[in-house]
Amino acid sequence: MNESTRKVQPVSAEPETTDPIKTTTGFVYLLQALSFILGVTSVIGVIVNYLRLAEVRGTWLESHFVWQIRTFWFQLLWGLIGLVTSVFLIGFLIWGVVYFWTLYRVVKGWLNLAEERPMYAD
Repeated sequence: MNESTRKVQPVSAEPETTDPIKTTTGFVYLLQALSFILGVTSVIGVIVNYLRLAEVRGTWLESHFVWQIRTFWFQLLWGLIGLVTSVFLIGFLIWGVVYFWTLYRVVKGWLNLAEERPMYAD
């Protein structure tokens, strides 16, 4: 192949490590989605978030990691509040709200990831 027929590869603004990290981010969304069935997979997901957080600092994927971490902790907090208040029957309502709130956050995050958009940006 000569110089004139060789294709030029576009230069990416993001470092090459973005693709594996993007895959990891999608994997964590999968783990969060599977937690509706298996329960404990969201714990694995948040551990992955914390282990890889330094790698995403300063990239658009950092907002996804923060989104995923906050989703886990608020889901846990309100799930426990629902457990304690289930004695008064309000806990079941809280669990329902937490279920749909978590579902919303997983779907919204996954859609933004697919479009390569950061979270918290309008």
